[in-house]
Amino acid sequence: MRRAIALMCLWVGLARAGGAVMVPGWAAYQSGDYATAVKQFQAAAVRGDRVAQYDLAMMYWRGEGVGVDKSAALAWLEKSAANRLSSAEFALGQVYESGDGVVKDLVKATLWFEKAAAQGHRDAQVSAGTQYYLGRGAVQDYRKAAHWYLLAAKQGDVGAQYLVGSMYEHGDGLPKDWKLAVKWYAAAAAQGDVGGGVKARSLQAEHAR
Repeated sequence: MRRAIALMCLWVGLARAGGAVMVPGWAAYQSGDYATAVKQFQAAAVRGDRVAQYDLAMMYWRGEGVGVDKSAALAWLEKSAANRLSSAEFALGQVYESGDGVVKDLVKATLWFEKAAAQGHRDAQVSAGTQYYLGRGAVQDYRKAAHWYLLAAKQGDVGAQYLVGSMYEHGDGLPKDWKLAVKWYAAAAAQGDVGGGVKARSLQAEHAR
């Protein structure tokens, strides 16, 4: 996939949401016993555990404890996404965006990004925003792009913060508002985005005249 999808990242996200329940196989995975992890994830996945379905999909995708099998990975990923795990929905969006293991389909990519984004998945919100911003897999729509970017920006995504600043500055999908532009450029700058700092200072100087 275009971006590496790590099992640990999924668990950190679930833990932050207060929803982490240890799936059988996770302890084995952490210890490096992939063969046992696969068996235990498989058993839980068959019972309908959506996290185990996702974990098993990732192991098939990367060939951990099993041979690489993207068909099996996609089948389990689809089951997990059907059970509304946002990480699985986002992963399917990435798969269709890249065409890795499936026929590339940017419309389906947008669909899955939006499903995950609606559940609060920050990276999916950025991806959904980008689809609408570029008119890629969706009709170009700056208002929809701004909607998703703004949600991601509020969750701390630095790139989205900069983009929201730009959209407020130029009135693309958001009301033109230089003060809000400065706010979001500054937020990006506070996270190390040099360009955000330059834009914030430039706008402040321009409107101080």
